[in-house]
Amino acid sequence: MRLNHNIHLGYCTNIHRGETWEETWNGLKNYTLRVKDRVSDGKPYGIGLRLSEQAARELSAPGKIDEFKAWLDANNSYVFTINGFPYGAFHGTRVKEHVFKPDWSTQERLDYTNLLFDILAQLLPPGVSGSVSTLPGSHKTFNVGSEELNAIFTNLRLCREHIEKVATKSGRDLHLGMEPEPLGLFETSGETLKFFGLYLDRHPQDRDFFKFIGLNYDTCHLAIEFEDAKKALDRITGAGIRLSKLHFSSALKVKPTPENVERLRGFNEPVYFHQVIASYGADEPLRRFKDLPDALDFAQTNPDQLGEEWRVHFHIPIHAQPGGGFDSTRDHLIGAMDWLAANPTKCQHIEMETYTWEVLPAEMRSGDVVDQLVKEYEWTLGEMTQRQLCS
Repeated sequence: MRLNHNIHLGYCTNIHRGETWEETWNGLKNYTLRVKDRVSDGKPYGIGLRLSEQAARELSAPGKIDEFKAWLDANNSYVFTINGFPYGAFHGTRVKEHVFKPDWSTQERLDYTNLLFDILAQLLPPGVSGSVSTLPGSHKTFNVGSEELNAIFTNLRLCREHIEKVATKSGRDLHLGMEPEPLGLFETSGETLKFFGLYLDRHPQDRDFFKFIGLNYDTCHLAIEFEDAKKALDRITGAGIRLSKLHFSSALKVKPTPENVERLRGFNEPVYFHQVIASYGADEPLRRFKDLPDALDFAQTNPDQLGEEWRVHFHIPIHAQPGGGFDSTRDHLIGAMDWLAANPTKCQHIEMETYTWEVLPAEMRSGDVVDQLVKEYEWTLGEMTQRQLCS
């Protein structure tokens, strides 16, 4: 939906199962339209679409996009952003490190992302810019060396050229948002600046790069890094990096007492990565764990070295606090809202992203998935109204 300052808000449909186009479209029909009917108040409804590589290919078949556009028009809906981070299966099977594959050193990732822009340019309504979000290049455990980094930068340059061609042909403002994530190739605001700086070192003539390639800032991810939202967003945009999209999301914040560590075992599930970062105080380095099982194993063998606070990459509903001795990183999300209220023209796309519905502990679910999404909308719109970002 369109808010003040030409800001568009939607939820990411990666919360629903859908690896084929038929499954994806069924999710829109069975869930997204029900959410729309409860939150849109009859106004055009913006969709944050997740397309796997398979679904994107199937949607590109002759006649499919026209069919989908007709459905969007009939339902007073529009697509303004696509989540292009997960390439393949994203539900019901082990995702974890596979969500980073293929990474940006590969032709497969380039071809997939280019295809998403080809699709998006055809779906966008007049006057609406389009964004695609993607992974932060690669993952730190993939042994990225100089050869792989050069391939990543080459593919990003080729993608930028493709986006520019599609944008020029279609008359659309199109942009890619790379998404920092814990243990991604870049995960903090500082590493983000270093990554983009290295790109410009290799391609100093590519001064239009930031017009088409920018950042998808996930509030959960930067909160896990113990960053301050205002400082991080000022740092990123102050360096000239385009803020392609904001992901509104929240994660677990935990004091690692024996009771809380034991309760965390209920969040240890086999599908998604749940990176953990531990703080030992303002002047001490952070300790990073690849996944929640690694942190739990460490706690069992080193009970006196757990630090002051853990932040766990487990997306929880943004409208709710976990309770039971746990807290959330919603303060970082609110800080990002405050920053946007002071800089309302710096980002036009907002996507709520709580994809963990199927693996949430039962006590954290709000009715069915539609009820949860409606409550997230209500909370978000209420907070944004207070900041005059919507009315």
